Amino acid sequence: MLKDKLKNYKIILASGSPRRQQFFNDLDLDFEIWLKNIEEIYPDNLQGVEITNFLAELKANAFDGEIKANEILIASDTIVWLNNKALGKPKDYDDAFAILKSLSNATHDVITSVCFKTIKKTETIFEVTKVTFSELSDDTIRYYLDNYKPFDKAGAYGIQEWIGLIGITRIDGSYTNVVGLPTEKVYNYLSNYN
Repeated sequence: MLKDKLKNYKIILASGSPRRQQFFNDLDLDFEIWLKNIEEIYPDNLQGVEITNFLAELKANAFDGEIKANEILIASDTIVWLNNKALGKPKDYDDAFAILKSLSNATHDVITSVCFKTIKKTETIFEVTKVTFSELSDDTIRYYLDNYKPFDKAGAYGIQEWIGLIGITRIDGSYTNVVGLPTEKVYNYLSNYN
């Protein structure tokens, strides 16, 4: 359905995330993957969604001058936001342990921004989902880190993995957003694209 509507466009996903790539496949979209190594640094004064908007746009703007007519480049960024602090991808095992310890028995926000860039315009949308973890024992955290190695994931966890099955008590908002892409908003944006 969406594929027909976008048949005159080339969709470019600027993401190495296997989860985002899978979502684009699941949405039945034809797309190419373009990758650039971008240092994900943002100004200290940014808060919450300002951070993900900034980083999604930073990733998209790296392709300035490379996008042609009838191409839509899509870049995205996700953070976990807890106690007015952004939790990105963990630096190492100890950092991942500390992050999961801080998420234990608490509610955090998962914020994803998606930037759509064409030769004519740049637009960014975002989604916020609240996720609540039960109390996670040190053994539970270690088991998860040892067996699932979630070091490429914001907040050091994947909701679709074991930790999500045994540790999450409540989700308010989009599940796919927590996995890494608010698919319903992306689908609606592209459906109404002109």
